[in-house]
Amino acid sequence: MAVILSGKEVVEQKKIDIRRRVQQLKSNGVQPTLDIAMVGDREDSLAYIKGAHKALDSCGIECRVSSYPETITIGHFIGEIQKKNNDDSVHGIIIMRPLPGSLDWKMVEETLSPAKDVDCITPSNLAGVFSGLRDVFYPCTAQAVIDILDYYHIDLKGKNVAVVGRSMVVGKPVSMMLLQRDATVTISHSKTADLEKVVSAADIVVAAAGKPGLVKDRHVKQGAVVIDVGINFVEGRLVGDVDFDSVEMKASMITPVPGGVGSVTTGVLMEHIAVAAENICINVKKI
Repeated sequence: MAVILSGKEVVEQKKIDIRRRVQQLKSNGVQPTLDIAMVGDREDSLAYIKGAHKALDSCGIECRVSSYPETITIGHFIGEIQKKNNDDSVHGIIIMRPLPGSLDWKMVEETLSPAKDVDCITPSNLAGVFSGLRDVFYPCTAQAVIDILDYYHIDLKGKNVAVVGRSMVVGKPVSMMLLQRDATVTISHSKTADLEKVVSAADIVVAAAGKPGLVKDRHVKQGAVVIDVGINFVEGRLVGDVDFDSVEMKASMITPVPGGVGSVTTGVLMEHIAVAAENICINVKKI
């Protein structure tokens, strides 16, 4: 039976430092603030915003929501992002995806200020991740994976790690971050030939393919550490990319869904907002 790697425990530890930093900012007259830009009213986006608002409020961070109709033009939307870039009262900006097809995502990510890009979508921040720079914002979910491994003292040096998933949100950046810790990384995905053979050789498995239950007990060797990044709704129930019940019997450690990577992701987001507020305020000489 695997040890459960609780994300809630990790994020509670993070909140101690976040609240201290937020209080310091407030004592200097600065209210750390996140602005979430949402086009349309997707149910999953609304659920995310509700959860984010509650979490940020618990640490004293303001959460604003800027809602736009699906008919908004790219010119108008770009103008709105530029306004947020130039607003010193906004310290972090998140743009909910997917956007309508009429909005050019490349234009959007190139417009957002890297200094306020708290979830790493801008080309310059992504380039920093792949270059191993530490003064950029890393993708929150990818950073959450590393933070969980660090919190539970799971050594990465020389370990074989199988990352299942190749997105720019998690799979690719977390692979680069693992390489920076001297892990030997294999990137696979749902189309990989003989996925079982590839993944079952790993000491650590990071499942981030967006396919519910993709990683089963046959994909995991005895005693492996399994980090489940998946967030999927199946018949009204939240499940991960790992078949938890079967894999738990073989793994030495495993993250649950919910209560694992997702909760830490929100903690990382709050850290990034605090850092962005500190950096922006220093630049405008408020602190």
